[in-house]
This record gives sequence, C-alpha cells and structure tokens, in this order.
Amino acid sequence: MTTRHSDLDSRFTHAESIRVDASPQEVWDVVTDIERTGEWSPVCRACWWKEPATGPEVGAWFHGRNQAGDRVWETESQVVAAEEPVEFTWMVAGNAVRWSYRLAPDGDGTVLTESWAVQPAGFEMFDEIFGDEAQAQLELRREAALSGIPATLRAVKGIVEGA
Repeated sequence: MTTRHSDLDSRFTHAESIRVDASPQEVWDVVTDIERTGEWSPVCRACWWKEPATGPEVGAWFHGRNQAGDRVWETESQVVAAEEPVEFTWMVAGNAVRWSYRLAPDGDGTVLTESWAVQPAGFEMFDEIFGDEAQAQLELRREAALSGIPATLRAVKGIVEGA
C-alpha cells in the first residue's frame, strides 16, 4: 500500500548549525574528507570513494556503511554540489535523501550547517522496500537525523578545533 507523503514532507527535513573556531577552508577540509566520516557520524561508520572518484567533486560517487543497533546497511551517494569552501551536498541512492554541509564565514570562525531532507523518490523507495512498514522505517530515519545532526556537528567542531 502506497502512503501519501505530501503532508509529511516538512517532517522529513531538518537542519542545524554550529559555530566552529576555524576558517571555512579548515572546516571544508574535514567535512569533505568522507573517509573520516566514521569519526563524527553516529550512524555512518565508514565511507569510501567509488573509483575513479578520489575527492569531493560534482558527479563523484561514494559508498557508506551505516549501523544503527544491530542493523547494518550500505548506501551509494553522489555528490551534487561541491563549491569549495561553501557547500558540500550529496544524494543517497541517486535521489532519495539529500544531505548537505554549508559553511559560512563568521568573523574568525565558520558557521557549519548540516541538513537532511527525504526527497519524493525517497518516500517512494521506502514504500517499495518496506511496504506497510515504510512509515515506521521513515520515522526511525527521522529520529536518527534529529539526534545525529547535532551530535555530528559537535563532533566535527571538536575535530576541527583539535579538542
């Protein structure tokens, strides 16, 4: 059974920001080093570039290995924005979920914003994969994003600032 998600779209979009005591370039150098993602993400344990990609450029693909409780899964994501040192954005599963880091200068520091948004194709994908359990599975992902984004931002801040 397909669920209508248009009323829920805003519930599956979230962004938070943190100030980092470092230049946008210094923050960029960390958040775009996807092979370090496991150092700051509470869900994504590892990432690696899909050959021939070696870095953050539009069109590059990378793999991610995620874990939540006993559940482990892998994803493929494509970089859709890589404007150094302003924005790094990728789409999971081609066009299912959009994740992004935006960096804005703030005096001698940087405001780092992480955002997450399930796309229309993501709702469809969850319906196809999980059927009647799609909404429950989406809620789990939402809860992970709501708690994970601030945890990720704090961890990135600590790494960049050397804490």
